[in-house]
Amino acid sequence: MNRRSFVLALPATCAVLTLPRAFAHHGWSSFDDNRPIYLEGTVKKASWQNPHVELILETPADLKLPADLAKRSVPAQSTSLDAAGILGKTTVPRRKDRTWEIELAPLTRMNQWKVPEIKAGEQIALVGYTFKDEQGEAILRAEYLFRGNSVTPLRSGPV
Repeated sequence: MNRRSFVLALPATCAVLTLPRAFAHHGWSSFDDNRPIYLEGTVKKASWQNPHVELILETPADLKLPADLAKRSVPAQSTSLDAAGILGKTTVPRRKDRTWEIELAPLTRMNQWKVPEIKAGEQIALVGYTFKDEQGEAILRAEYLFRGNSVTPLRSGPV
């Protein structure tokens, strides 16, 4: 291959090599933010990297909404998002998948909140959004991360 052919082929080669990752990332507009859902369970895999932190979460077969969820306090930064309203209308998913892919905030925001790295085996809970009518893959875009007694709003940064 001569130099000119190589230079012309390079952009196409780079595009092809990045396609699998580009297709794996889901745009936020495809999530139904009118119906927040609650998940809790055991982290099976954690990828602490950009473009955002990703987890594989195994949920219990008898997943239930915590009775106190709507009354939980959240950091003031999320009040502009109507945190009380979001938590108040949260439900458990109708679908029965036990394994969910979780998309958290970008790593930079996780670092701003000083969220310790999530590891496999950890128990966490989340409120977030899945696809409209729960169609497609079992993926949750997380809005709130609950770890022990701490709550992290993932759409805002700390003040």
